[in-house]
Amino acid sequence: MLPIRDDQPTRTFPLVTFLLILANALVWLLELSLGTGQALDTFYYQYAFIPGVLTGAYQAPTGAVAPYFLSIFTSMFIHGSWSHILGNMLFLWIFGNNIEDYLGHGKYLLFYLVGGVVAALFHMLSGPSSQVPTIGASGAIAAVMGAYFFLYPTARIHTLVVFIFITSVQIPAWIFLGIWFLMQLFEGTYGAAQGVAVWAHVGGFLFGVLAAWFASRHRTPRVEYYV
Repeated sequence: MLPIRDDQPTRTFPLVTFLLILANALVWLLELSLGTGQALDTFYYQYAFIPGVLTGAYQAPTGAVAPYFLSIFTSMFIHGSWSHILGNMLFLWIFGNNIEDYLGHGKYLLFYLVGGVVAALFHMLSGPSSQVPTIGASGAIAAVMGAYFFLYPTARIHTLVVFIFITSVQIPAWIFLGIWFLMQLFEGTYGAAQGVAVWAHVGGFLFGVLAAWFASRHRTPRVEYYV
């Protein structure tokens, strides 16, 4: 299932979401400029997140960011393929604008970054001695999706479904995102996913749900003035 758009309106322009997409796009262009050889591999090892380095199982690669914890942030803006970045940015645009509208620009940016950190730590717990570089914004985006699941469960997600032929259907957000989350749990539990940090998705999503619940309990109602 591929989401196309939702029907949940927003009241503000999603500036932070737009800037996050722009930042990811610029880093992707940098990656493309490095080609597919040693230069790109070196870039990955310098700026991707390697769980085993943070846990002390291995030494940091030469030229890696320092302190190494910062690699969690740099890794959020690196992607491995066109499908990787286009898919992530599509999900971020569809679900991020509403969460930014709800939280406000500053809180949304903080939420996004913290969600990415939580997702990376969940991934690290699933393989504390892993030497595999981890890249991508999907952990932080999973947090956005978790918040959307809690805040806008009845919003309609316009989705492309491939079943014999391609068709478009409208699915309630709680069903679309619930299925997505259960798929991550299944793949993480039974090892069905290869090369995908599914536990980062699970951790990010759960953080998003909890953060949205907390925000909803401490939110000051917006007052509209008319003249």
